[in-house]
Amino acid sequence: MATVKPSLARGTRDFSPAEMLKRNYIFNTLKRVFKKYGYSEIQTPSFENLQTLTGKYGDEGDKLIFKILNSGDYLSKAPDDLFESKSSTKLISHISEKALRYDLTVPFARYVVMHQNDISLPFKRFQIQPVWRADNPQRGRYREFYQCDVDVVGSESLLNEAEFILIYHEALKNLGLQDFTIKINNRKILSGIAEIIGKPELIVDMTVAIDKLDKIGLEGVNKELLERGFTTTDLEILRPIILLEGSNEEKLSALKHVLSNSEIGLMGVAEIEETFDYISKLDSSNEVLHQFVEVDITLARGLNYYTGCIFEVKTNEVAMGSIGGGGRYDDLTGMFGLKGLTGVGVSFGADRIYDVLEELNLYPEAKGDYTKLLIVNFDKETESFTLPLLNRLRQANIAVELYPTAAKLKKQMKYADNKGIPYVLLIGDEEVSSGQLSLKDMQIGDQRKIDESTLIAELS
Repeated sequence: MATVKPSLARGTRDFSPAEMLKRNYIFNTLKRVFKKYGYSEIQTPSFENLQTLTGKYGDEGDKLIFKILNSGDYLSKAPDDLFESKSSTKLISHISEKALRYDLTVPFARYVVMHQNDISLPFKRFQIQPVWRADNPQRGRYREFYQCDVDVVGSESLLNEAEFILIYHEALKNLGLQDFTIKINNRKILSGIAEIIGKPELIVDMTVAIDKLDKIGLEGVNKELLERGFTTTDLEILRPIILLEGSNEEKLSALKHVLSNSEIGLMGVAEIEETFDYISKLDSSNEVLHQFVEVDITLARGLNYYTGCIFEVKTNEVAMGSIGGGGRYDDLTGMFGLKGLTGVGVSFGADRIYDVLEELNLYPEAKGDYTKLLIVNFDKETESFTLPLLNRLRQANIAVELYPTAAKLKKQMKYADNKGIPYVLLIGDEEVSSGQLSLKDMQIGDQRKIDESTLIAELS
């Protein structure tokens, strides 16, 4: 049998120990901020029933769900006529009952419905787990990636929206990012715009088109709107709205005028203003609103379930897509039979944030999560001394290794160097008899004598 050359599935990545240190730095930084705002961690299974996920992300999103084939002879129960028609869409329901989760929000909504008698409302949770999408892999876009979500259900207060903006600001600042934009819009404003041009039934078509403004430009958006049933007159009304400029206050003032005859549109403007009012009271310096938040009417978000404020975060320091986003989804749990439970949440794109921090060299020097000391193994005779010492050092919470075999000193030192171990302890007959151990600093090359108690004190 021919040897198969190992390879990674497209859109996935391996992570080395050094890379895991960086990933955990991101996760731990986010967790500290989430907990600070009162959120508790949960986890859900990596796969869900297919019917749980289908229909929650729109037609395009449904196409990107990874389906799992049923166990055993999954084709045996499928109707013969479907094989002849070669309709994979119709065949799926007969051969697949489960799928890898596409995001963390829909599984969270399912969790809330199933555990509604066990949780206290408002229920605030965060979740850091991988998700899978059958997307076209490219820079910053993977088929397997981690999402870091924070959501609250059971509260209509716009204080939640304000705190999510502050969570974004604090978390990204803590990660070392200095120049980023937290974009905000409201789906009610978009509904109001569709209403004033007399096309409320085309709200989804309109939002899908204008959401592409950054990618295809105004001319491309206009072309797509015409293809979706809008007229040149509609485009003339939309143009100044899409290209709205000025400060956040000026944009909201202009929207009030444009949407004066749309009750739902004015409601969306009022919700953004109330969110901003909360932020100004929570952030006495007004740094967040004045430097990091931008009202963006072209922001639509692709998911169908958002109903109120929507968010998207982009870094301005690196050419990268969005590194976060979310919004309010008043009727999401209603899809699972629990009506009238509002929710709002945001997500951090951990994999894109990883790449951004890597490019900007923002990772701190690793401390405490790696081997700090290697004990050289000279021979079996000295093990009776080094093994108890090894145990005492670990009891003092020092990350330490004993090289497992009595290899050449050069090989052991190279091991320490390759692994980035900062200190090496050399213990021979002289050290055993005197109790004075030889400690080598691998960074500066200095070697000195040290007793056990001083060693523990210095490395703890």
